[in-house]
Amino acid sequence: MIDDGSLIGREEARPSASPRTRGGWITFPFILATMAGLTLAAGGWTVNLIVYLIEEFNVKSIDAAQISNVVNGCATLFPVLGAILADSFMGCYSVIWISSLVSLMGIVLLTLTATLDSLRPSPCKTGTSICAHPSRIQSAVLFSGIALAALGMAGTRFTLGTMGANQFLKPKHQGIFFNWYFITMYTSVVLSVTAIIYVENNVSWGWGFGLCVLANALGSAIFVLGGRFYRKVKPQGSPFMGLACVLVAATRKRKLLLSQKGEDYYHEAHDGTTKMVDNTAPTNTFKFLNHAALTGEGDTRSDGSIAKPWRLCTVQQVEDLKTLIRILPLWSTGIFLSTPLGIQASLTVLQALTMDRRLGPHFKIPAGTMIVFVLIPTSIFLTLVDRFILPTWKKLTGRYPTPLQRIGVGHVLNVLSIAVSALVEAKRLKAAQSPHLQDQNGSSVVPMSVFWLIPPLAITGIGEAFHFPGQVALYYQEFPVSLKSTSTAVVALFIGVAYYLSTAMVDLVRRVTAWLPDDINHGRIDDVYWVVVVIGVLNFGYYLVCAWFYEYRSLGKVEDESSASDNSG
Repeated sequence: MIDDGSLIGREEARPSASPRTRGGWITFPFILATMAGLTLAAGGWTVNLIVYLIEEFNVKSIDAAQISNVVNGCATLFPVLGAILADSFMGCYSVIWISSLVSLMGIVLLTLTATLDSLRPSPCKTGTSICAHPSRIQSAVLFSGIALAALGMAGTRFTLGTMGANQFLKPKHQGIFFNWYFITMYTSVVLSVTAIIYVENNVSWGWGFGLCVLANALGSAIFVLGGRFYRKVKPQGSPFMGLACVLVAATRKRKLLLSQKGEDYYHEAHDGTTKMVDNTAPTNTFKFLNHAALTGEGDTRSDGSIAKPWRLCTVQQVEDLKTLIRILPLWSTGIFLSTPLGIQASLTVLQALTMDRRLGPHFKIPAGTMIVFVLIPTSIFLTLVDRFILPTWKKLTGRYPTPLQRIGVGHVLNVLSIAVSALVEAKRLKAAQSPHLQDQNGSSVVPMSVFWLIPPLAITGIGEAFHFPGQVALYYQEFPVSLKSTSTAVVALFIGVAYYLSTAMVDLVRRVTAWLPDDINHGRIDDVYWVVVVIGVLNFGYYLVCAWFYEYRSLGKVEDESSASDNSG
């Protein structure tokens, strides 16, 4: 879990409604119940998508894995669009309820593909490799459902976290909310990848997707029911326009000499009827951008307001852009942190499909459920990190580990996880040369238990318990106040980019090597993993360089204050 004292510091501008009537703990059950319902629905169709495409739409295994990566990329890339809409125009509340309805429509379409024979291709002929391809109409309905469900999921996933934090004024309460936010998210995914996927694989896909529809509908309804209790932060217009203004104004004034005097820069900022004035000069880093706030003749009106918006910006806008530039290198390391995990997630499902998944005489573990062995260790270690590791670290060092230190631990564990995956795959390929077994359905499987895949997945989960909360804590605290929703969504942004990159990497490997044939028993997935290990090691070195040179802004102050408070107590 996230340490209460190191996550939240600054607060957004609040609406005029009284905190006694809006926001606070009364909103807590509504937000978490919404999160649970929407996460149940999303996990029920996304995690098992590869298996659904292979078994019901006759898609080849590697192609199905590629489609799944693209879908996951969209679902984690689009939250940034939702965050921009929330910060700039619509507010979190509107983005969430509209997105929840969009995802509901998408899952309904998926349910129709699973229940109506006319929307699926004919099954493959028994004993042969002859399979019918889906028609254009069938493909259109399938991918329309996937697109809507992914778009809707993206609009709610991280925006819910920001809206929940906005309900509380105290950093401690915001930290508690985020703890329960992660617990609810991971618990819901565990439930969806066990119970719902079991229904999909052992009862019917129609019933499984139908449960997803029910969960989504309940989540949406609960969220709307709590509407009168929420504190709804009003959007202040697009902050990105202000950031773009800094670049334009700095370029137009590039020939002017910079001043060291604070009064030579524009500090006026209007927020309703409140005027805030700060006469300090801009910082000296990225000095070129300081030109944007340098006042010149004709830049302001007689009342002190800006006369030429694209020629003059406030010092705060300049500093906000500098903050984003400083943190960009660290953000980029998250792309190659998540790319190996995207490759591992899709290939693990293909490995599981070929292995002995029997658990007792009558039960077979669904291949799509293997992700539960990532989620359970993550949930356990979120608690251990919060209740044992962080306090122990503080006793030994005198302060809590920084988010950058937690992210670094996650880097190391993720590289270790991929290396173990390579070793397990080498053992699976060796077992594939032995006579195959017959499972309950008469299918031929490699004589090796699927439980061999658990150790690398568990290490991945432990690593996620360190780096994922660390990423959210870092960006939420360090981003400008005007970009709070966007700050939590940038984690999803690099995950989305990573999924697309993992898709491109797999496609490149297929083109230039023979490591990934449709029958992976004749391939070399272990070599793919070793290449990914090398990439992970190089990325960790890059991360260490970025972390060494990064200087905390807001977070450093909060941690210092927290340490002082603890010492005085």
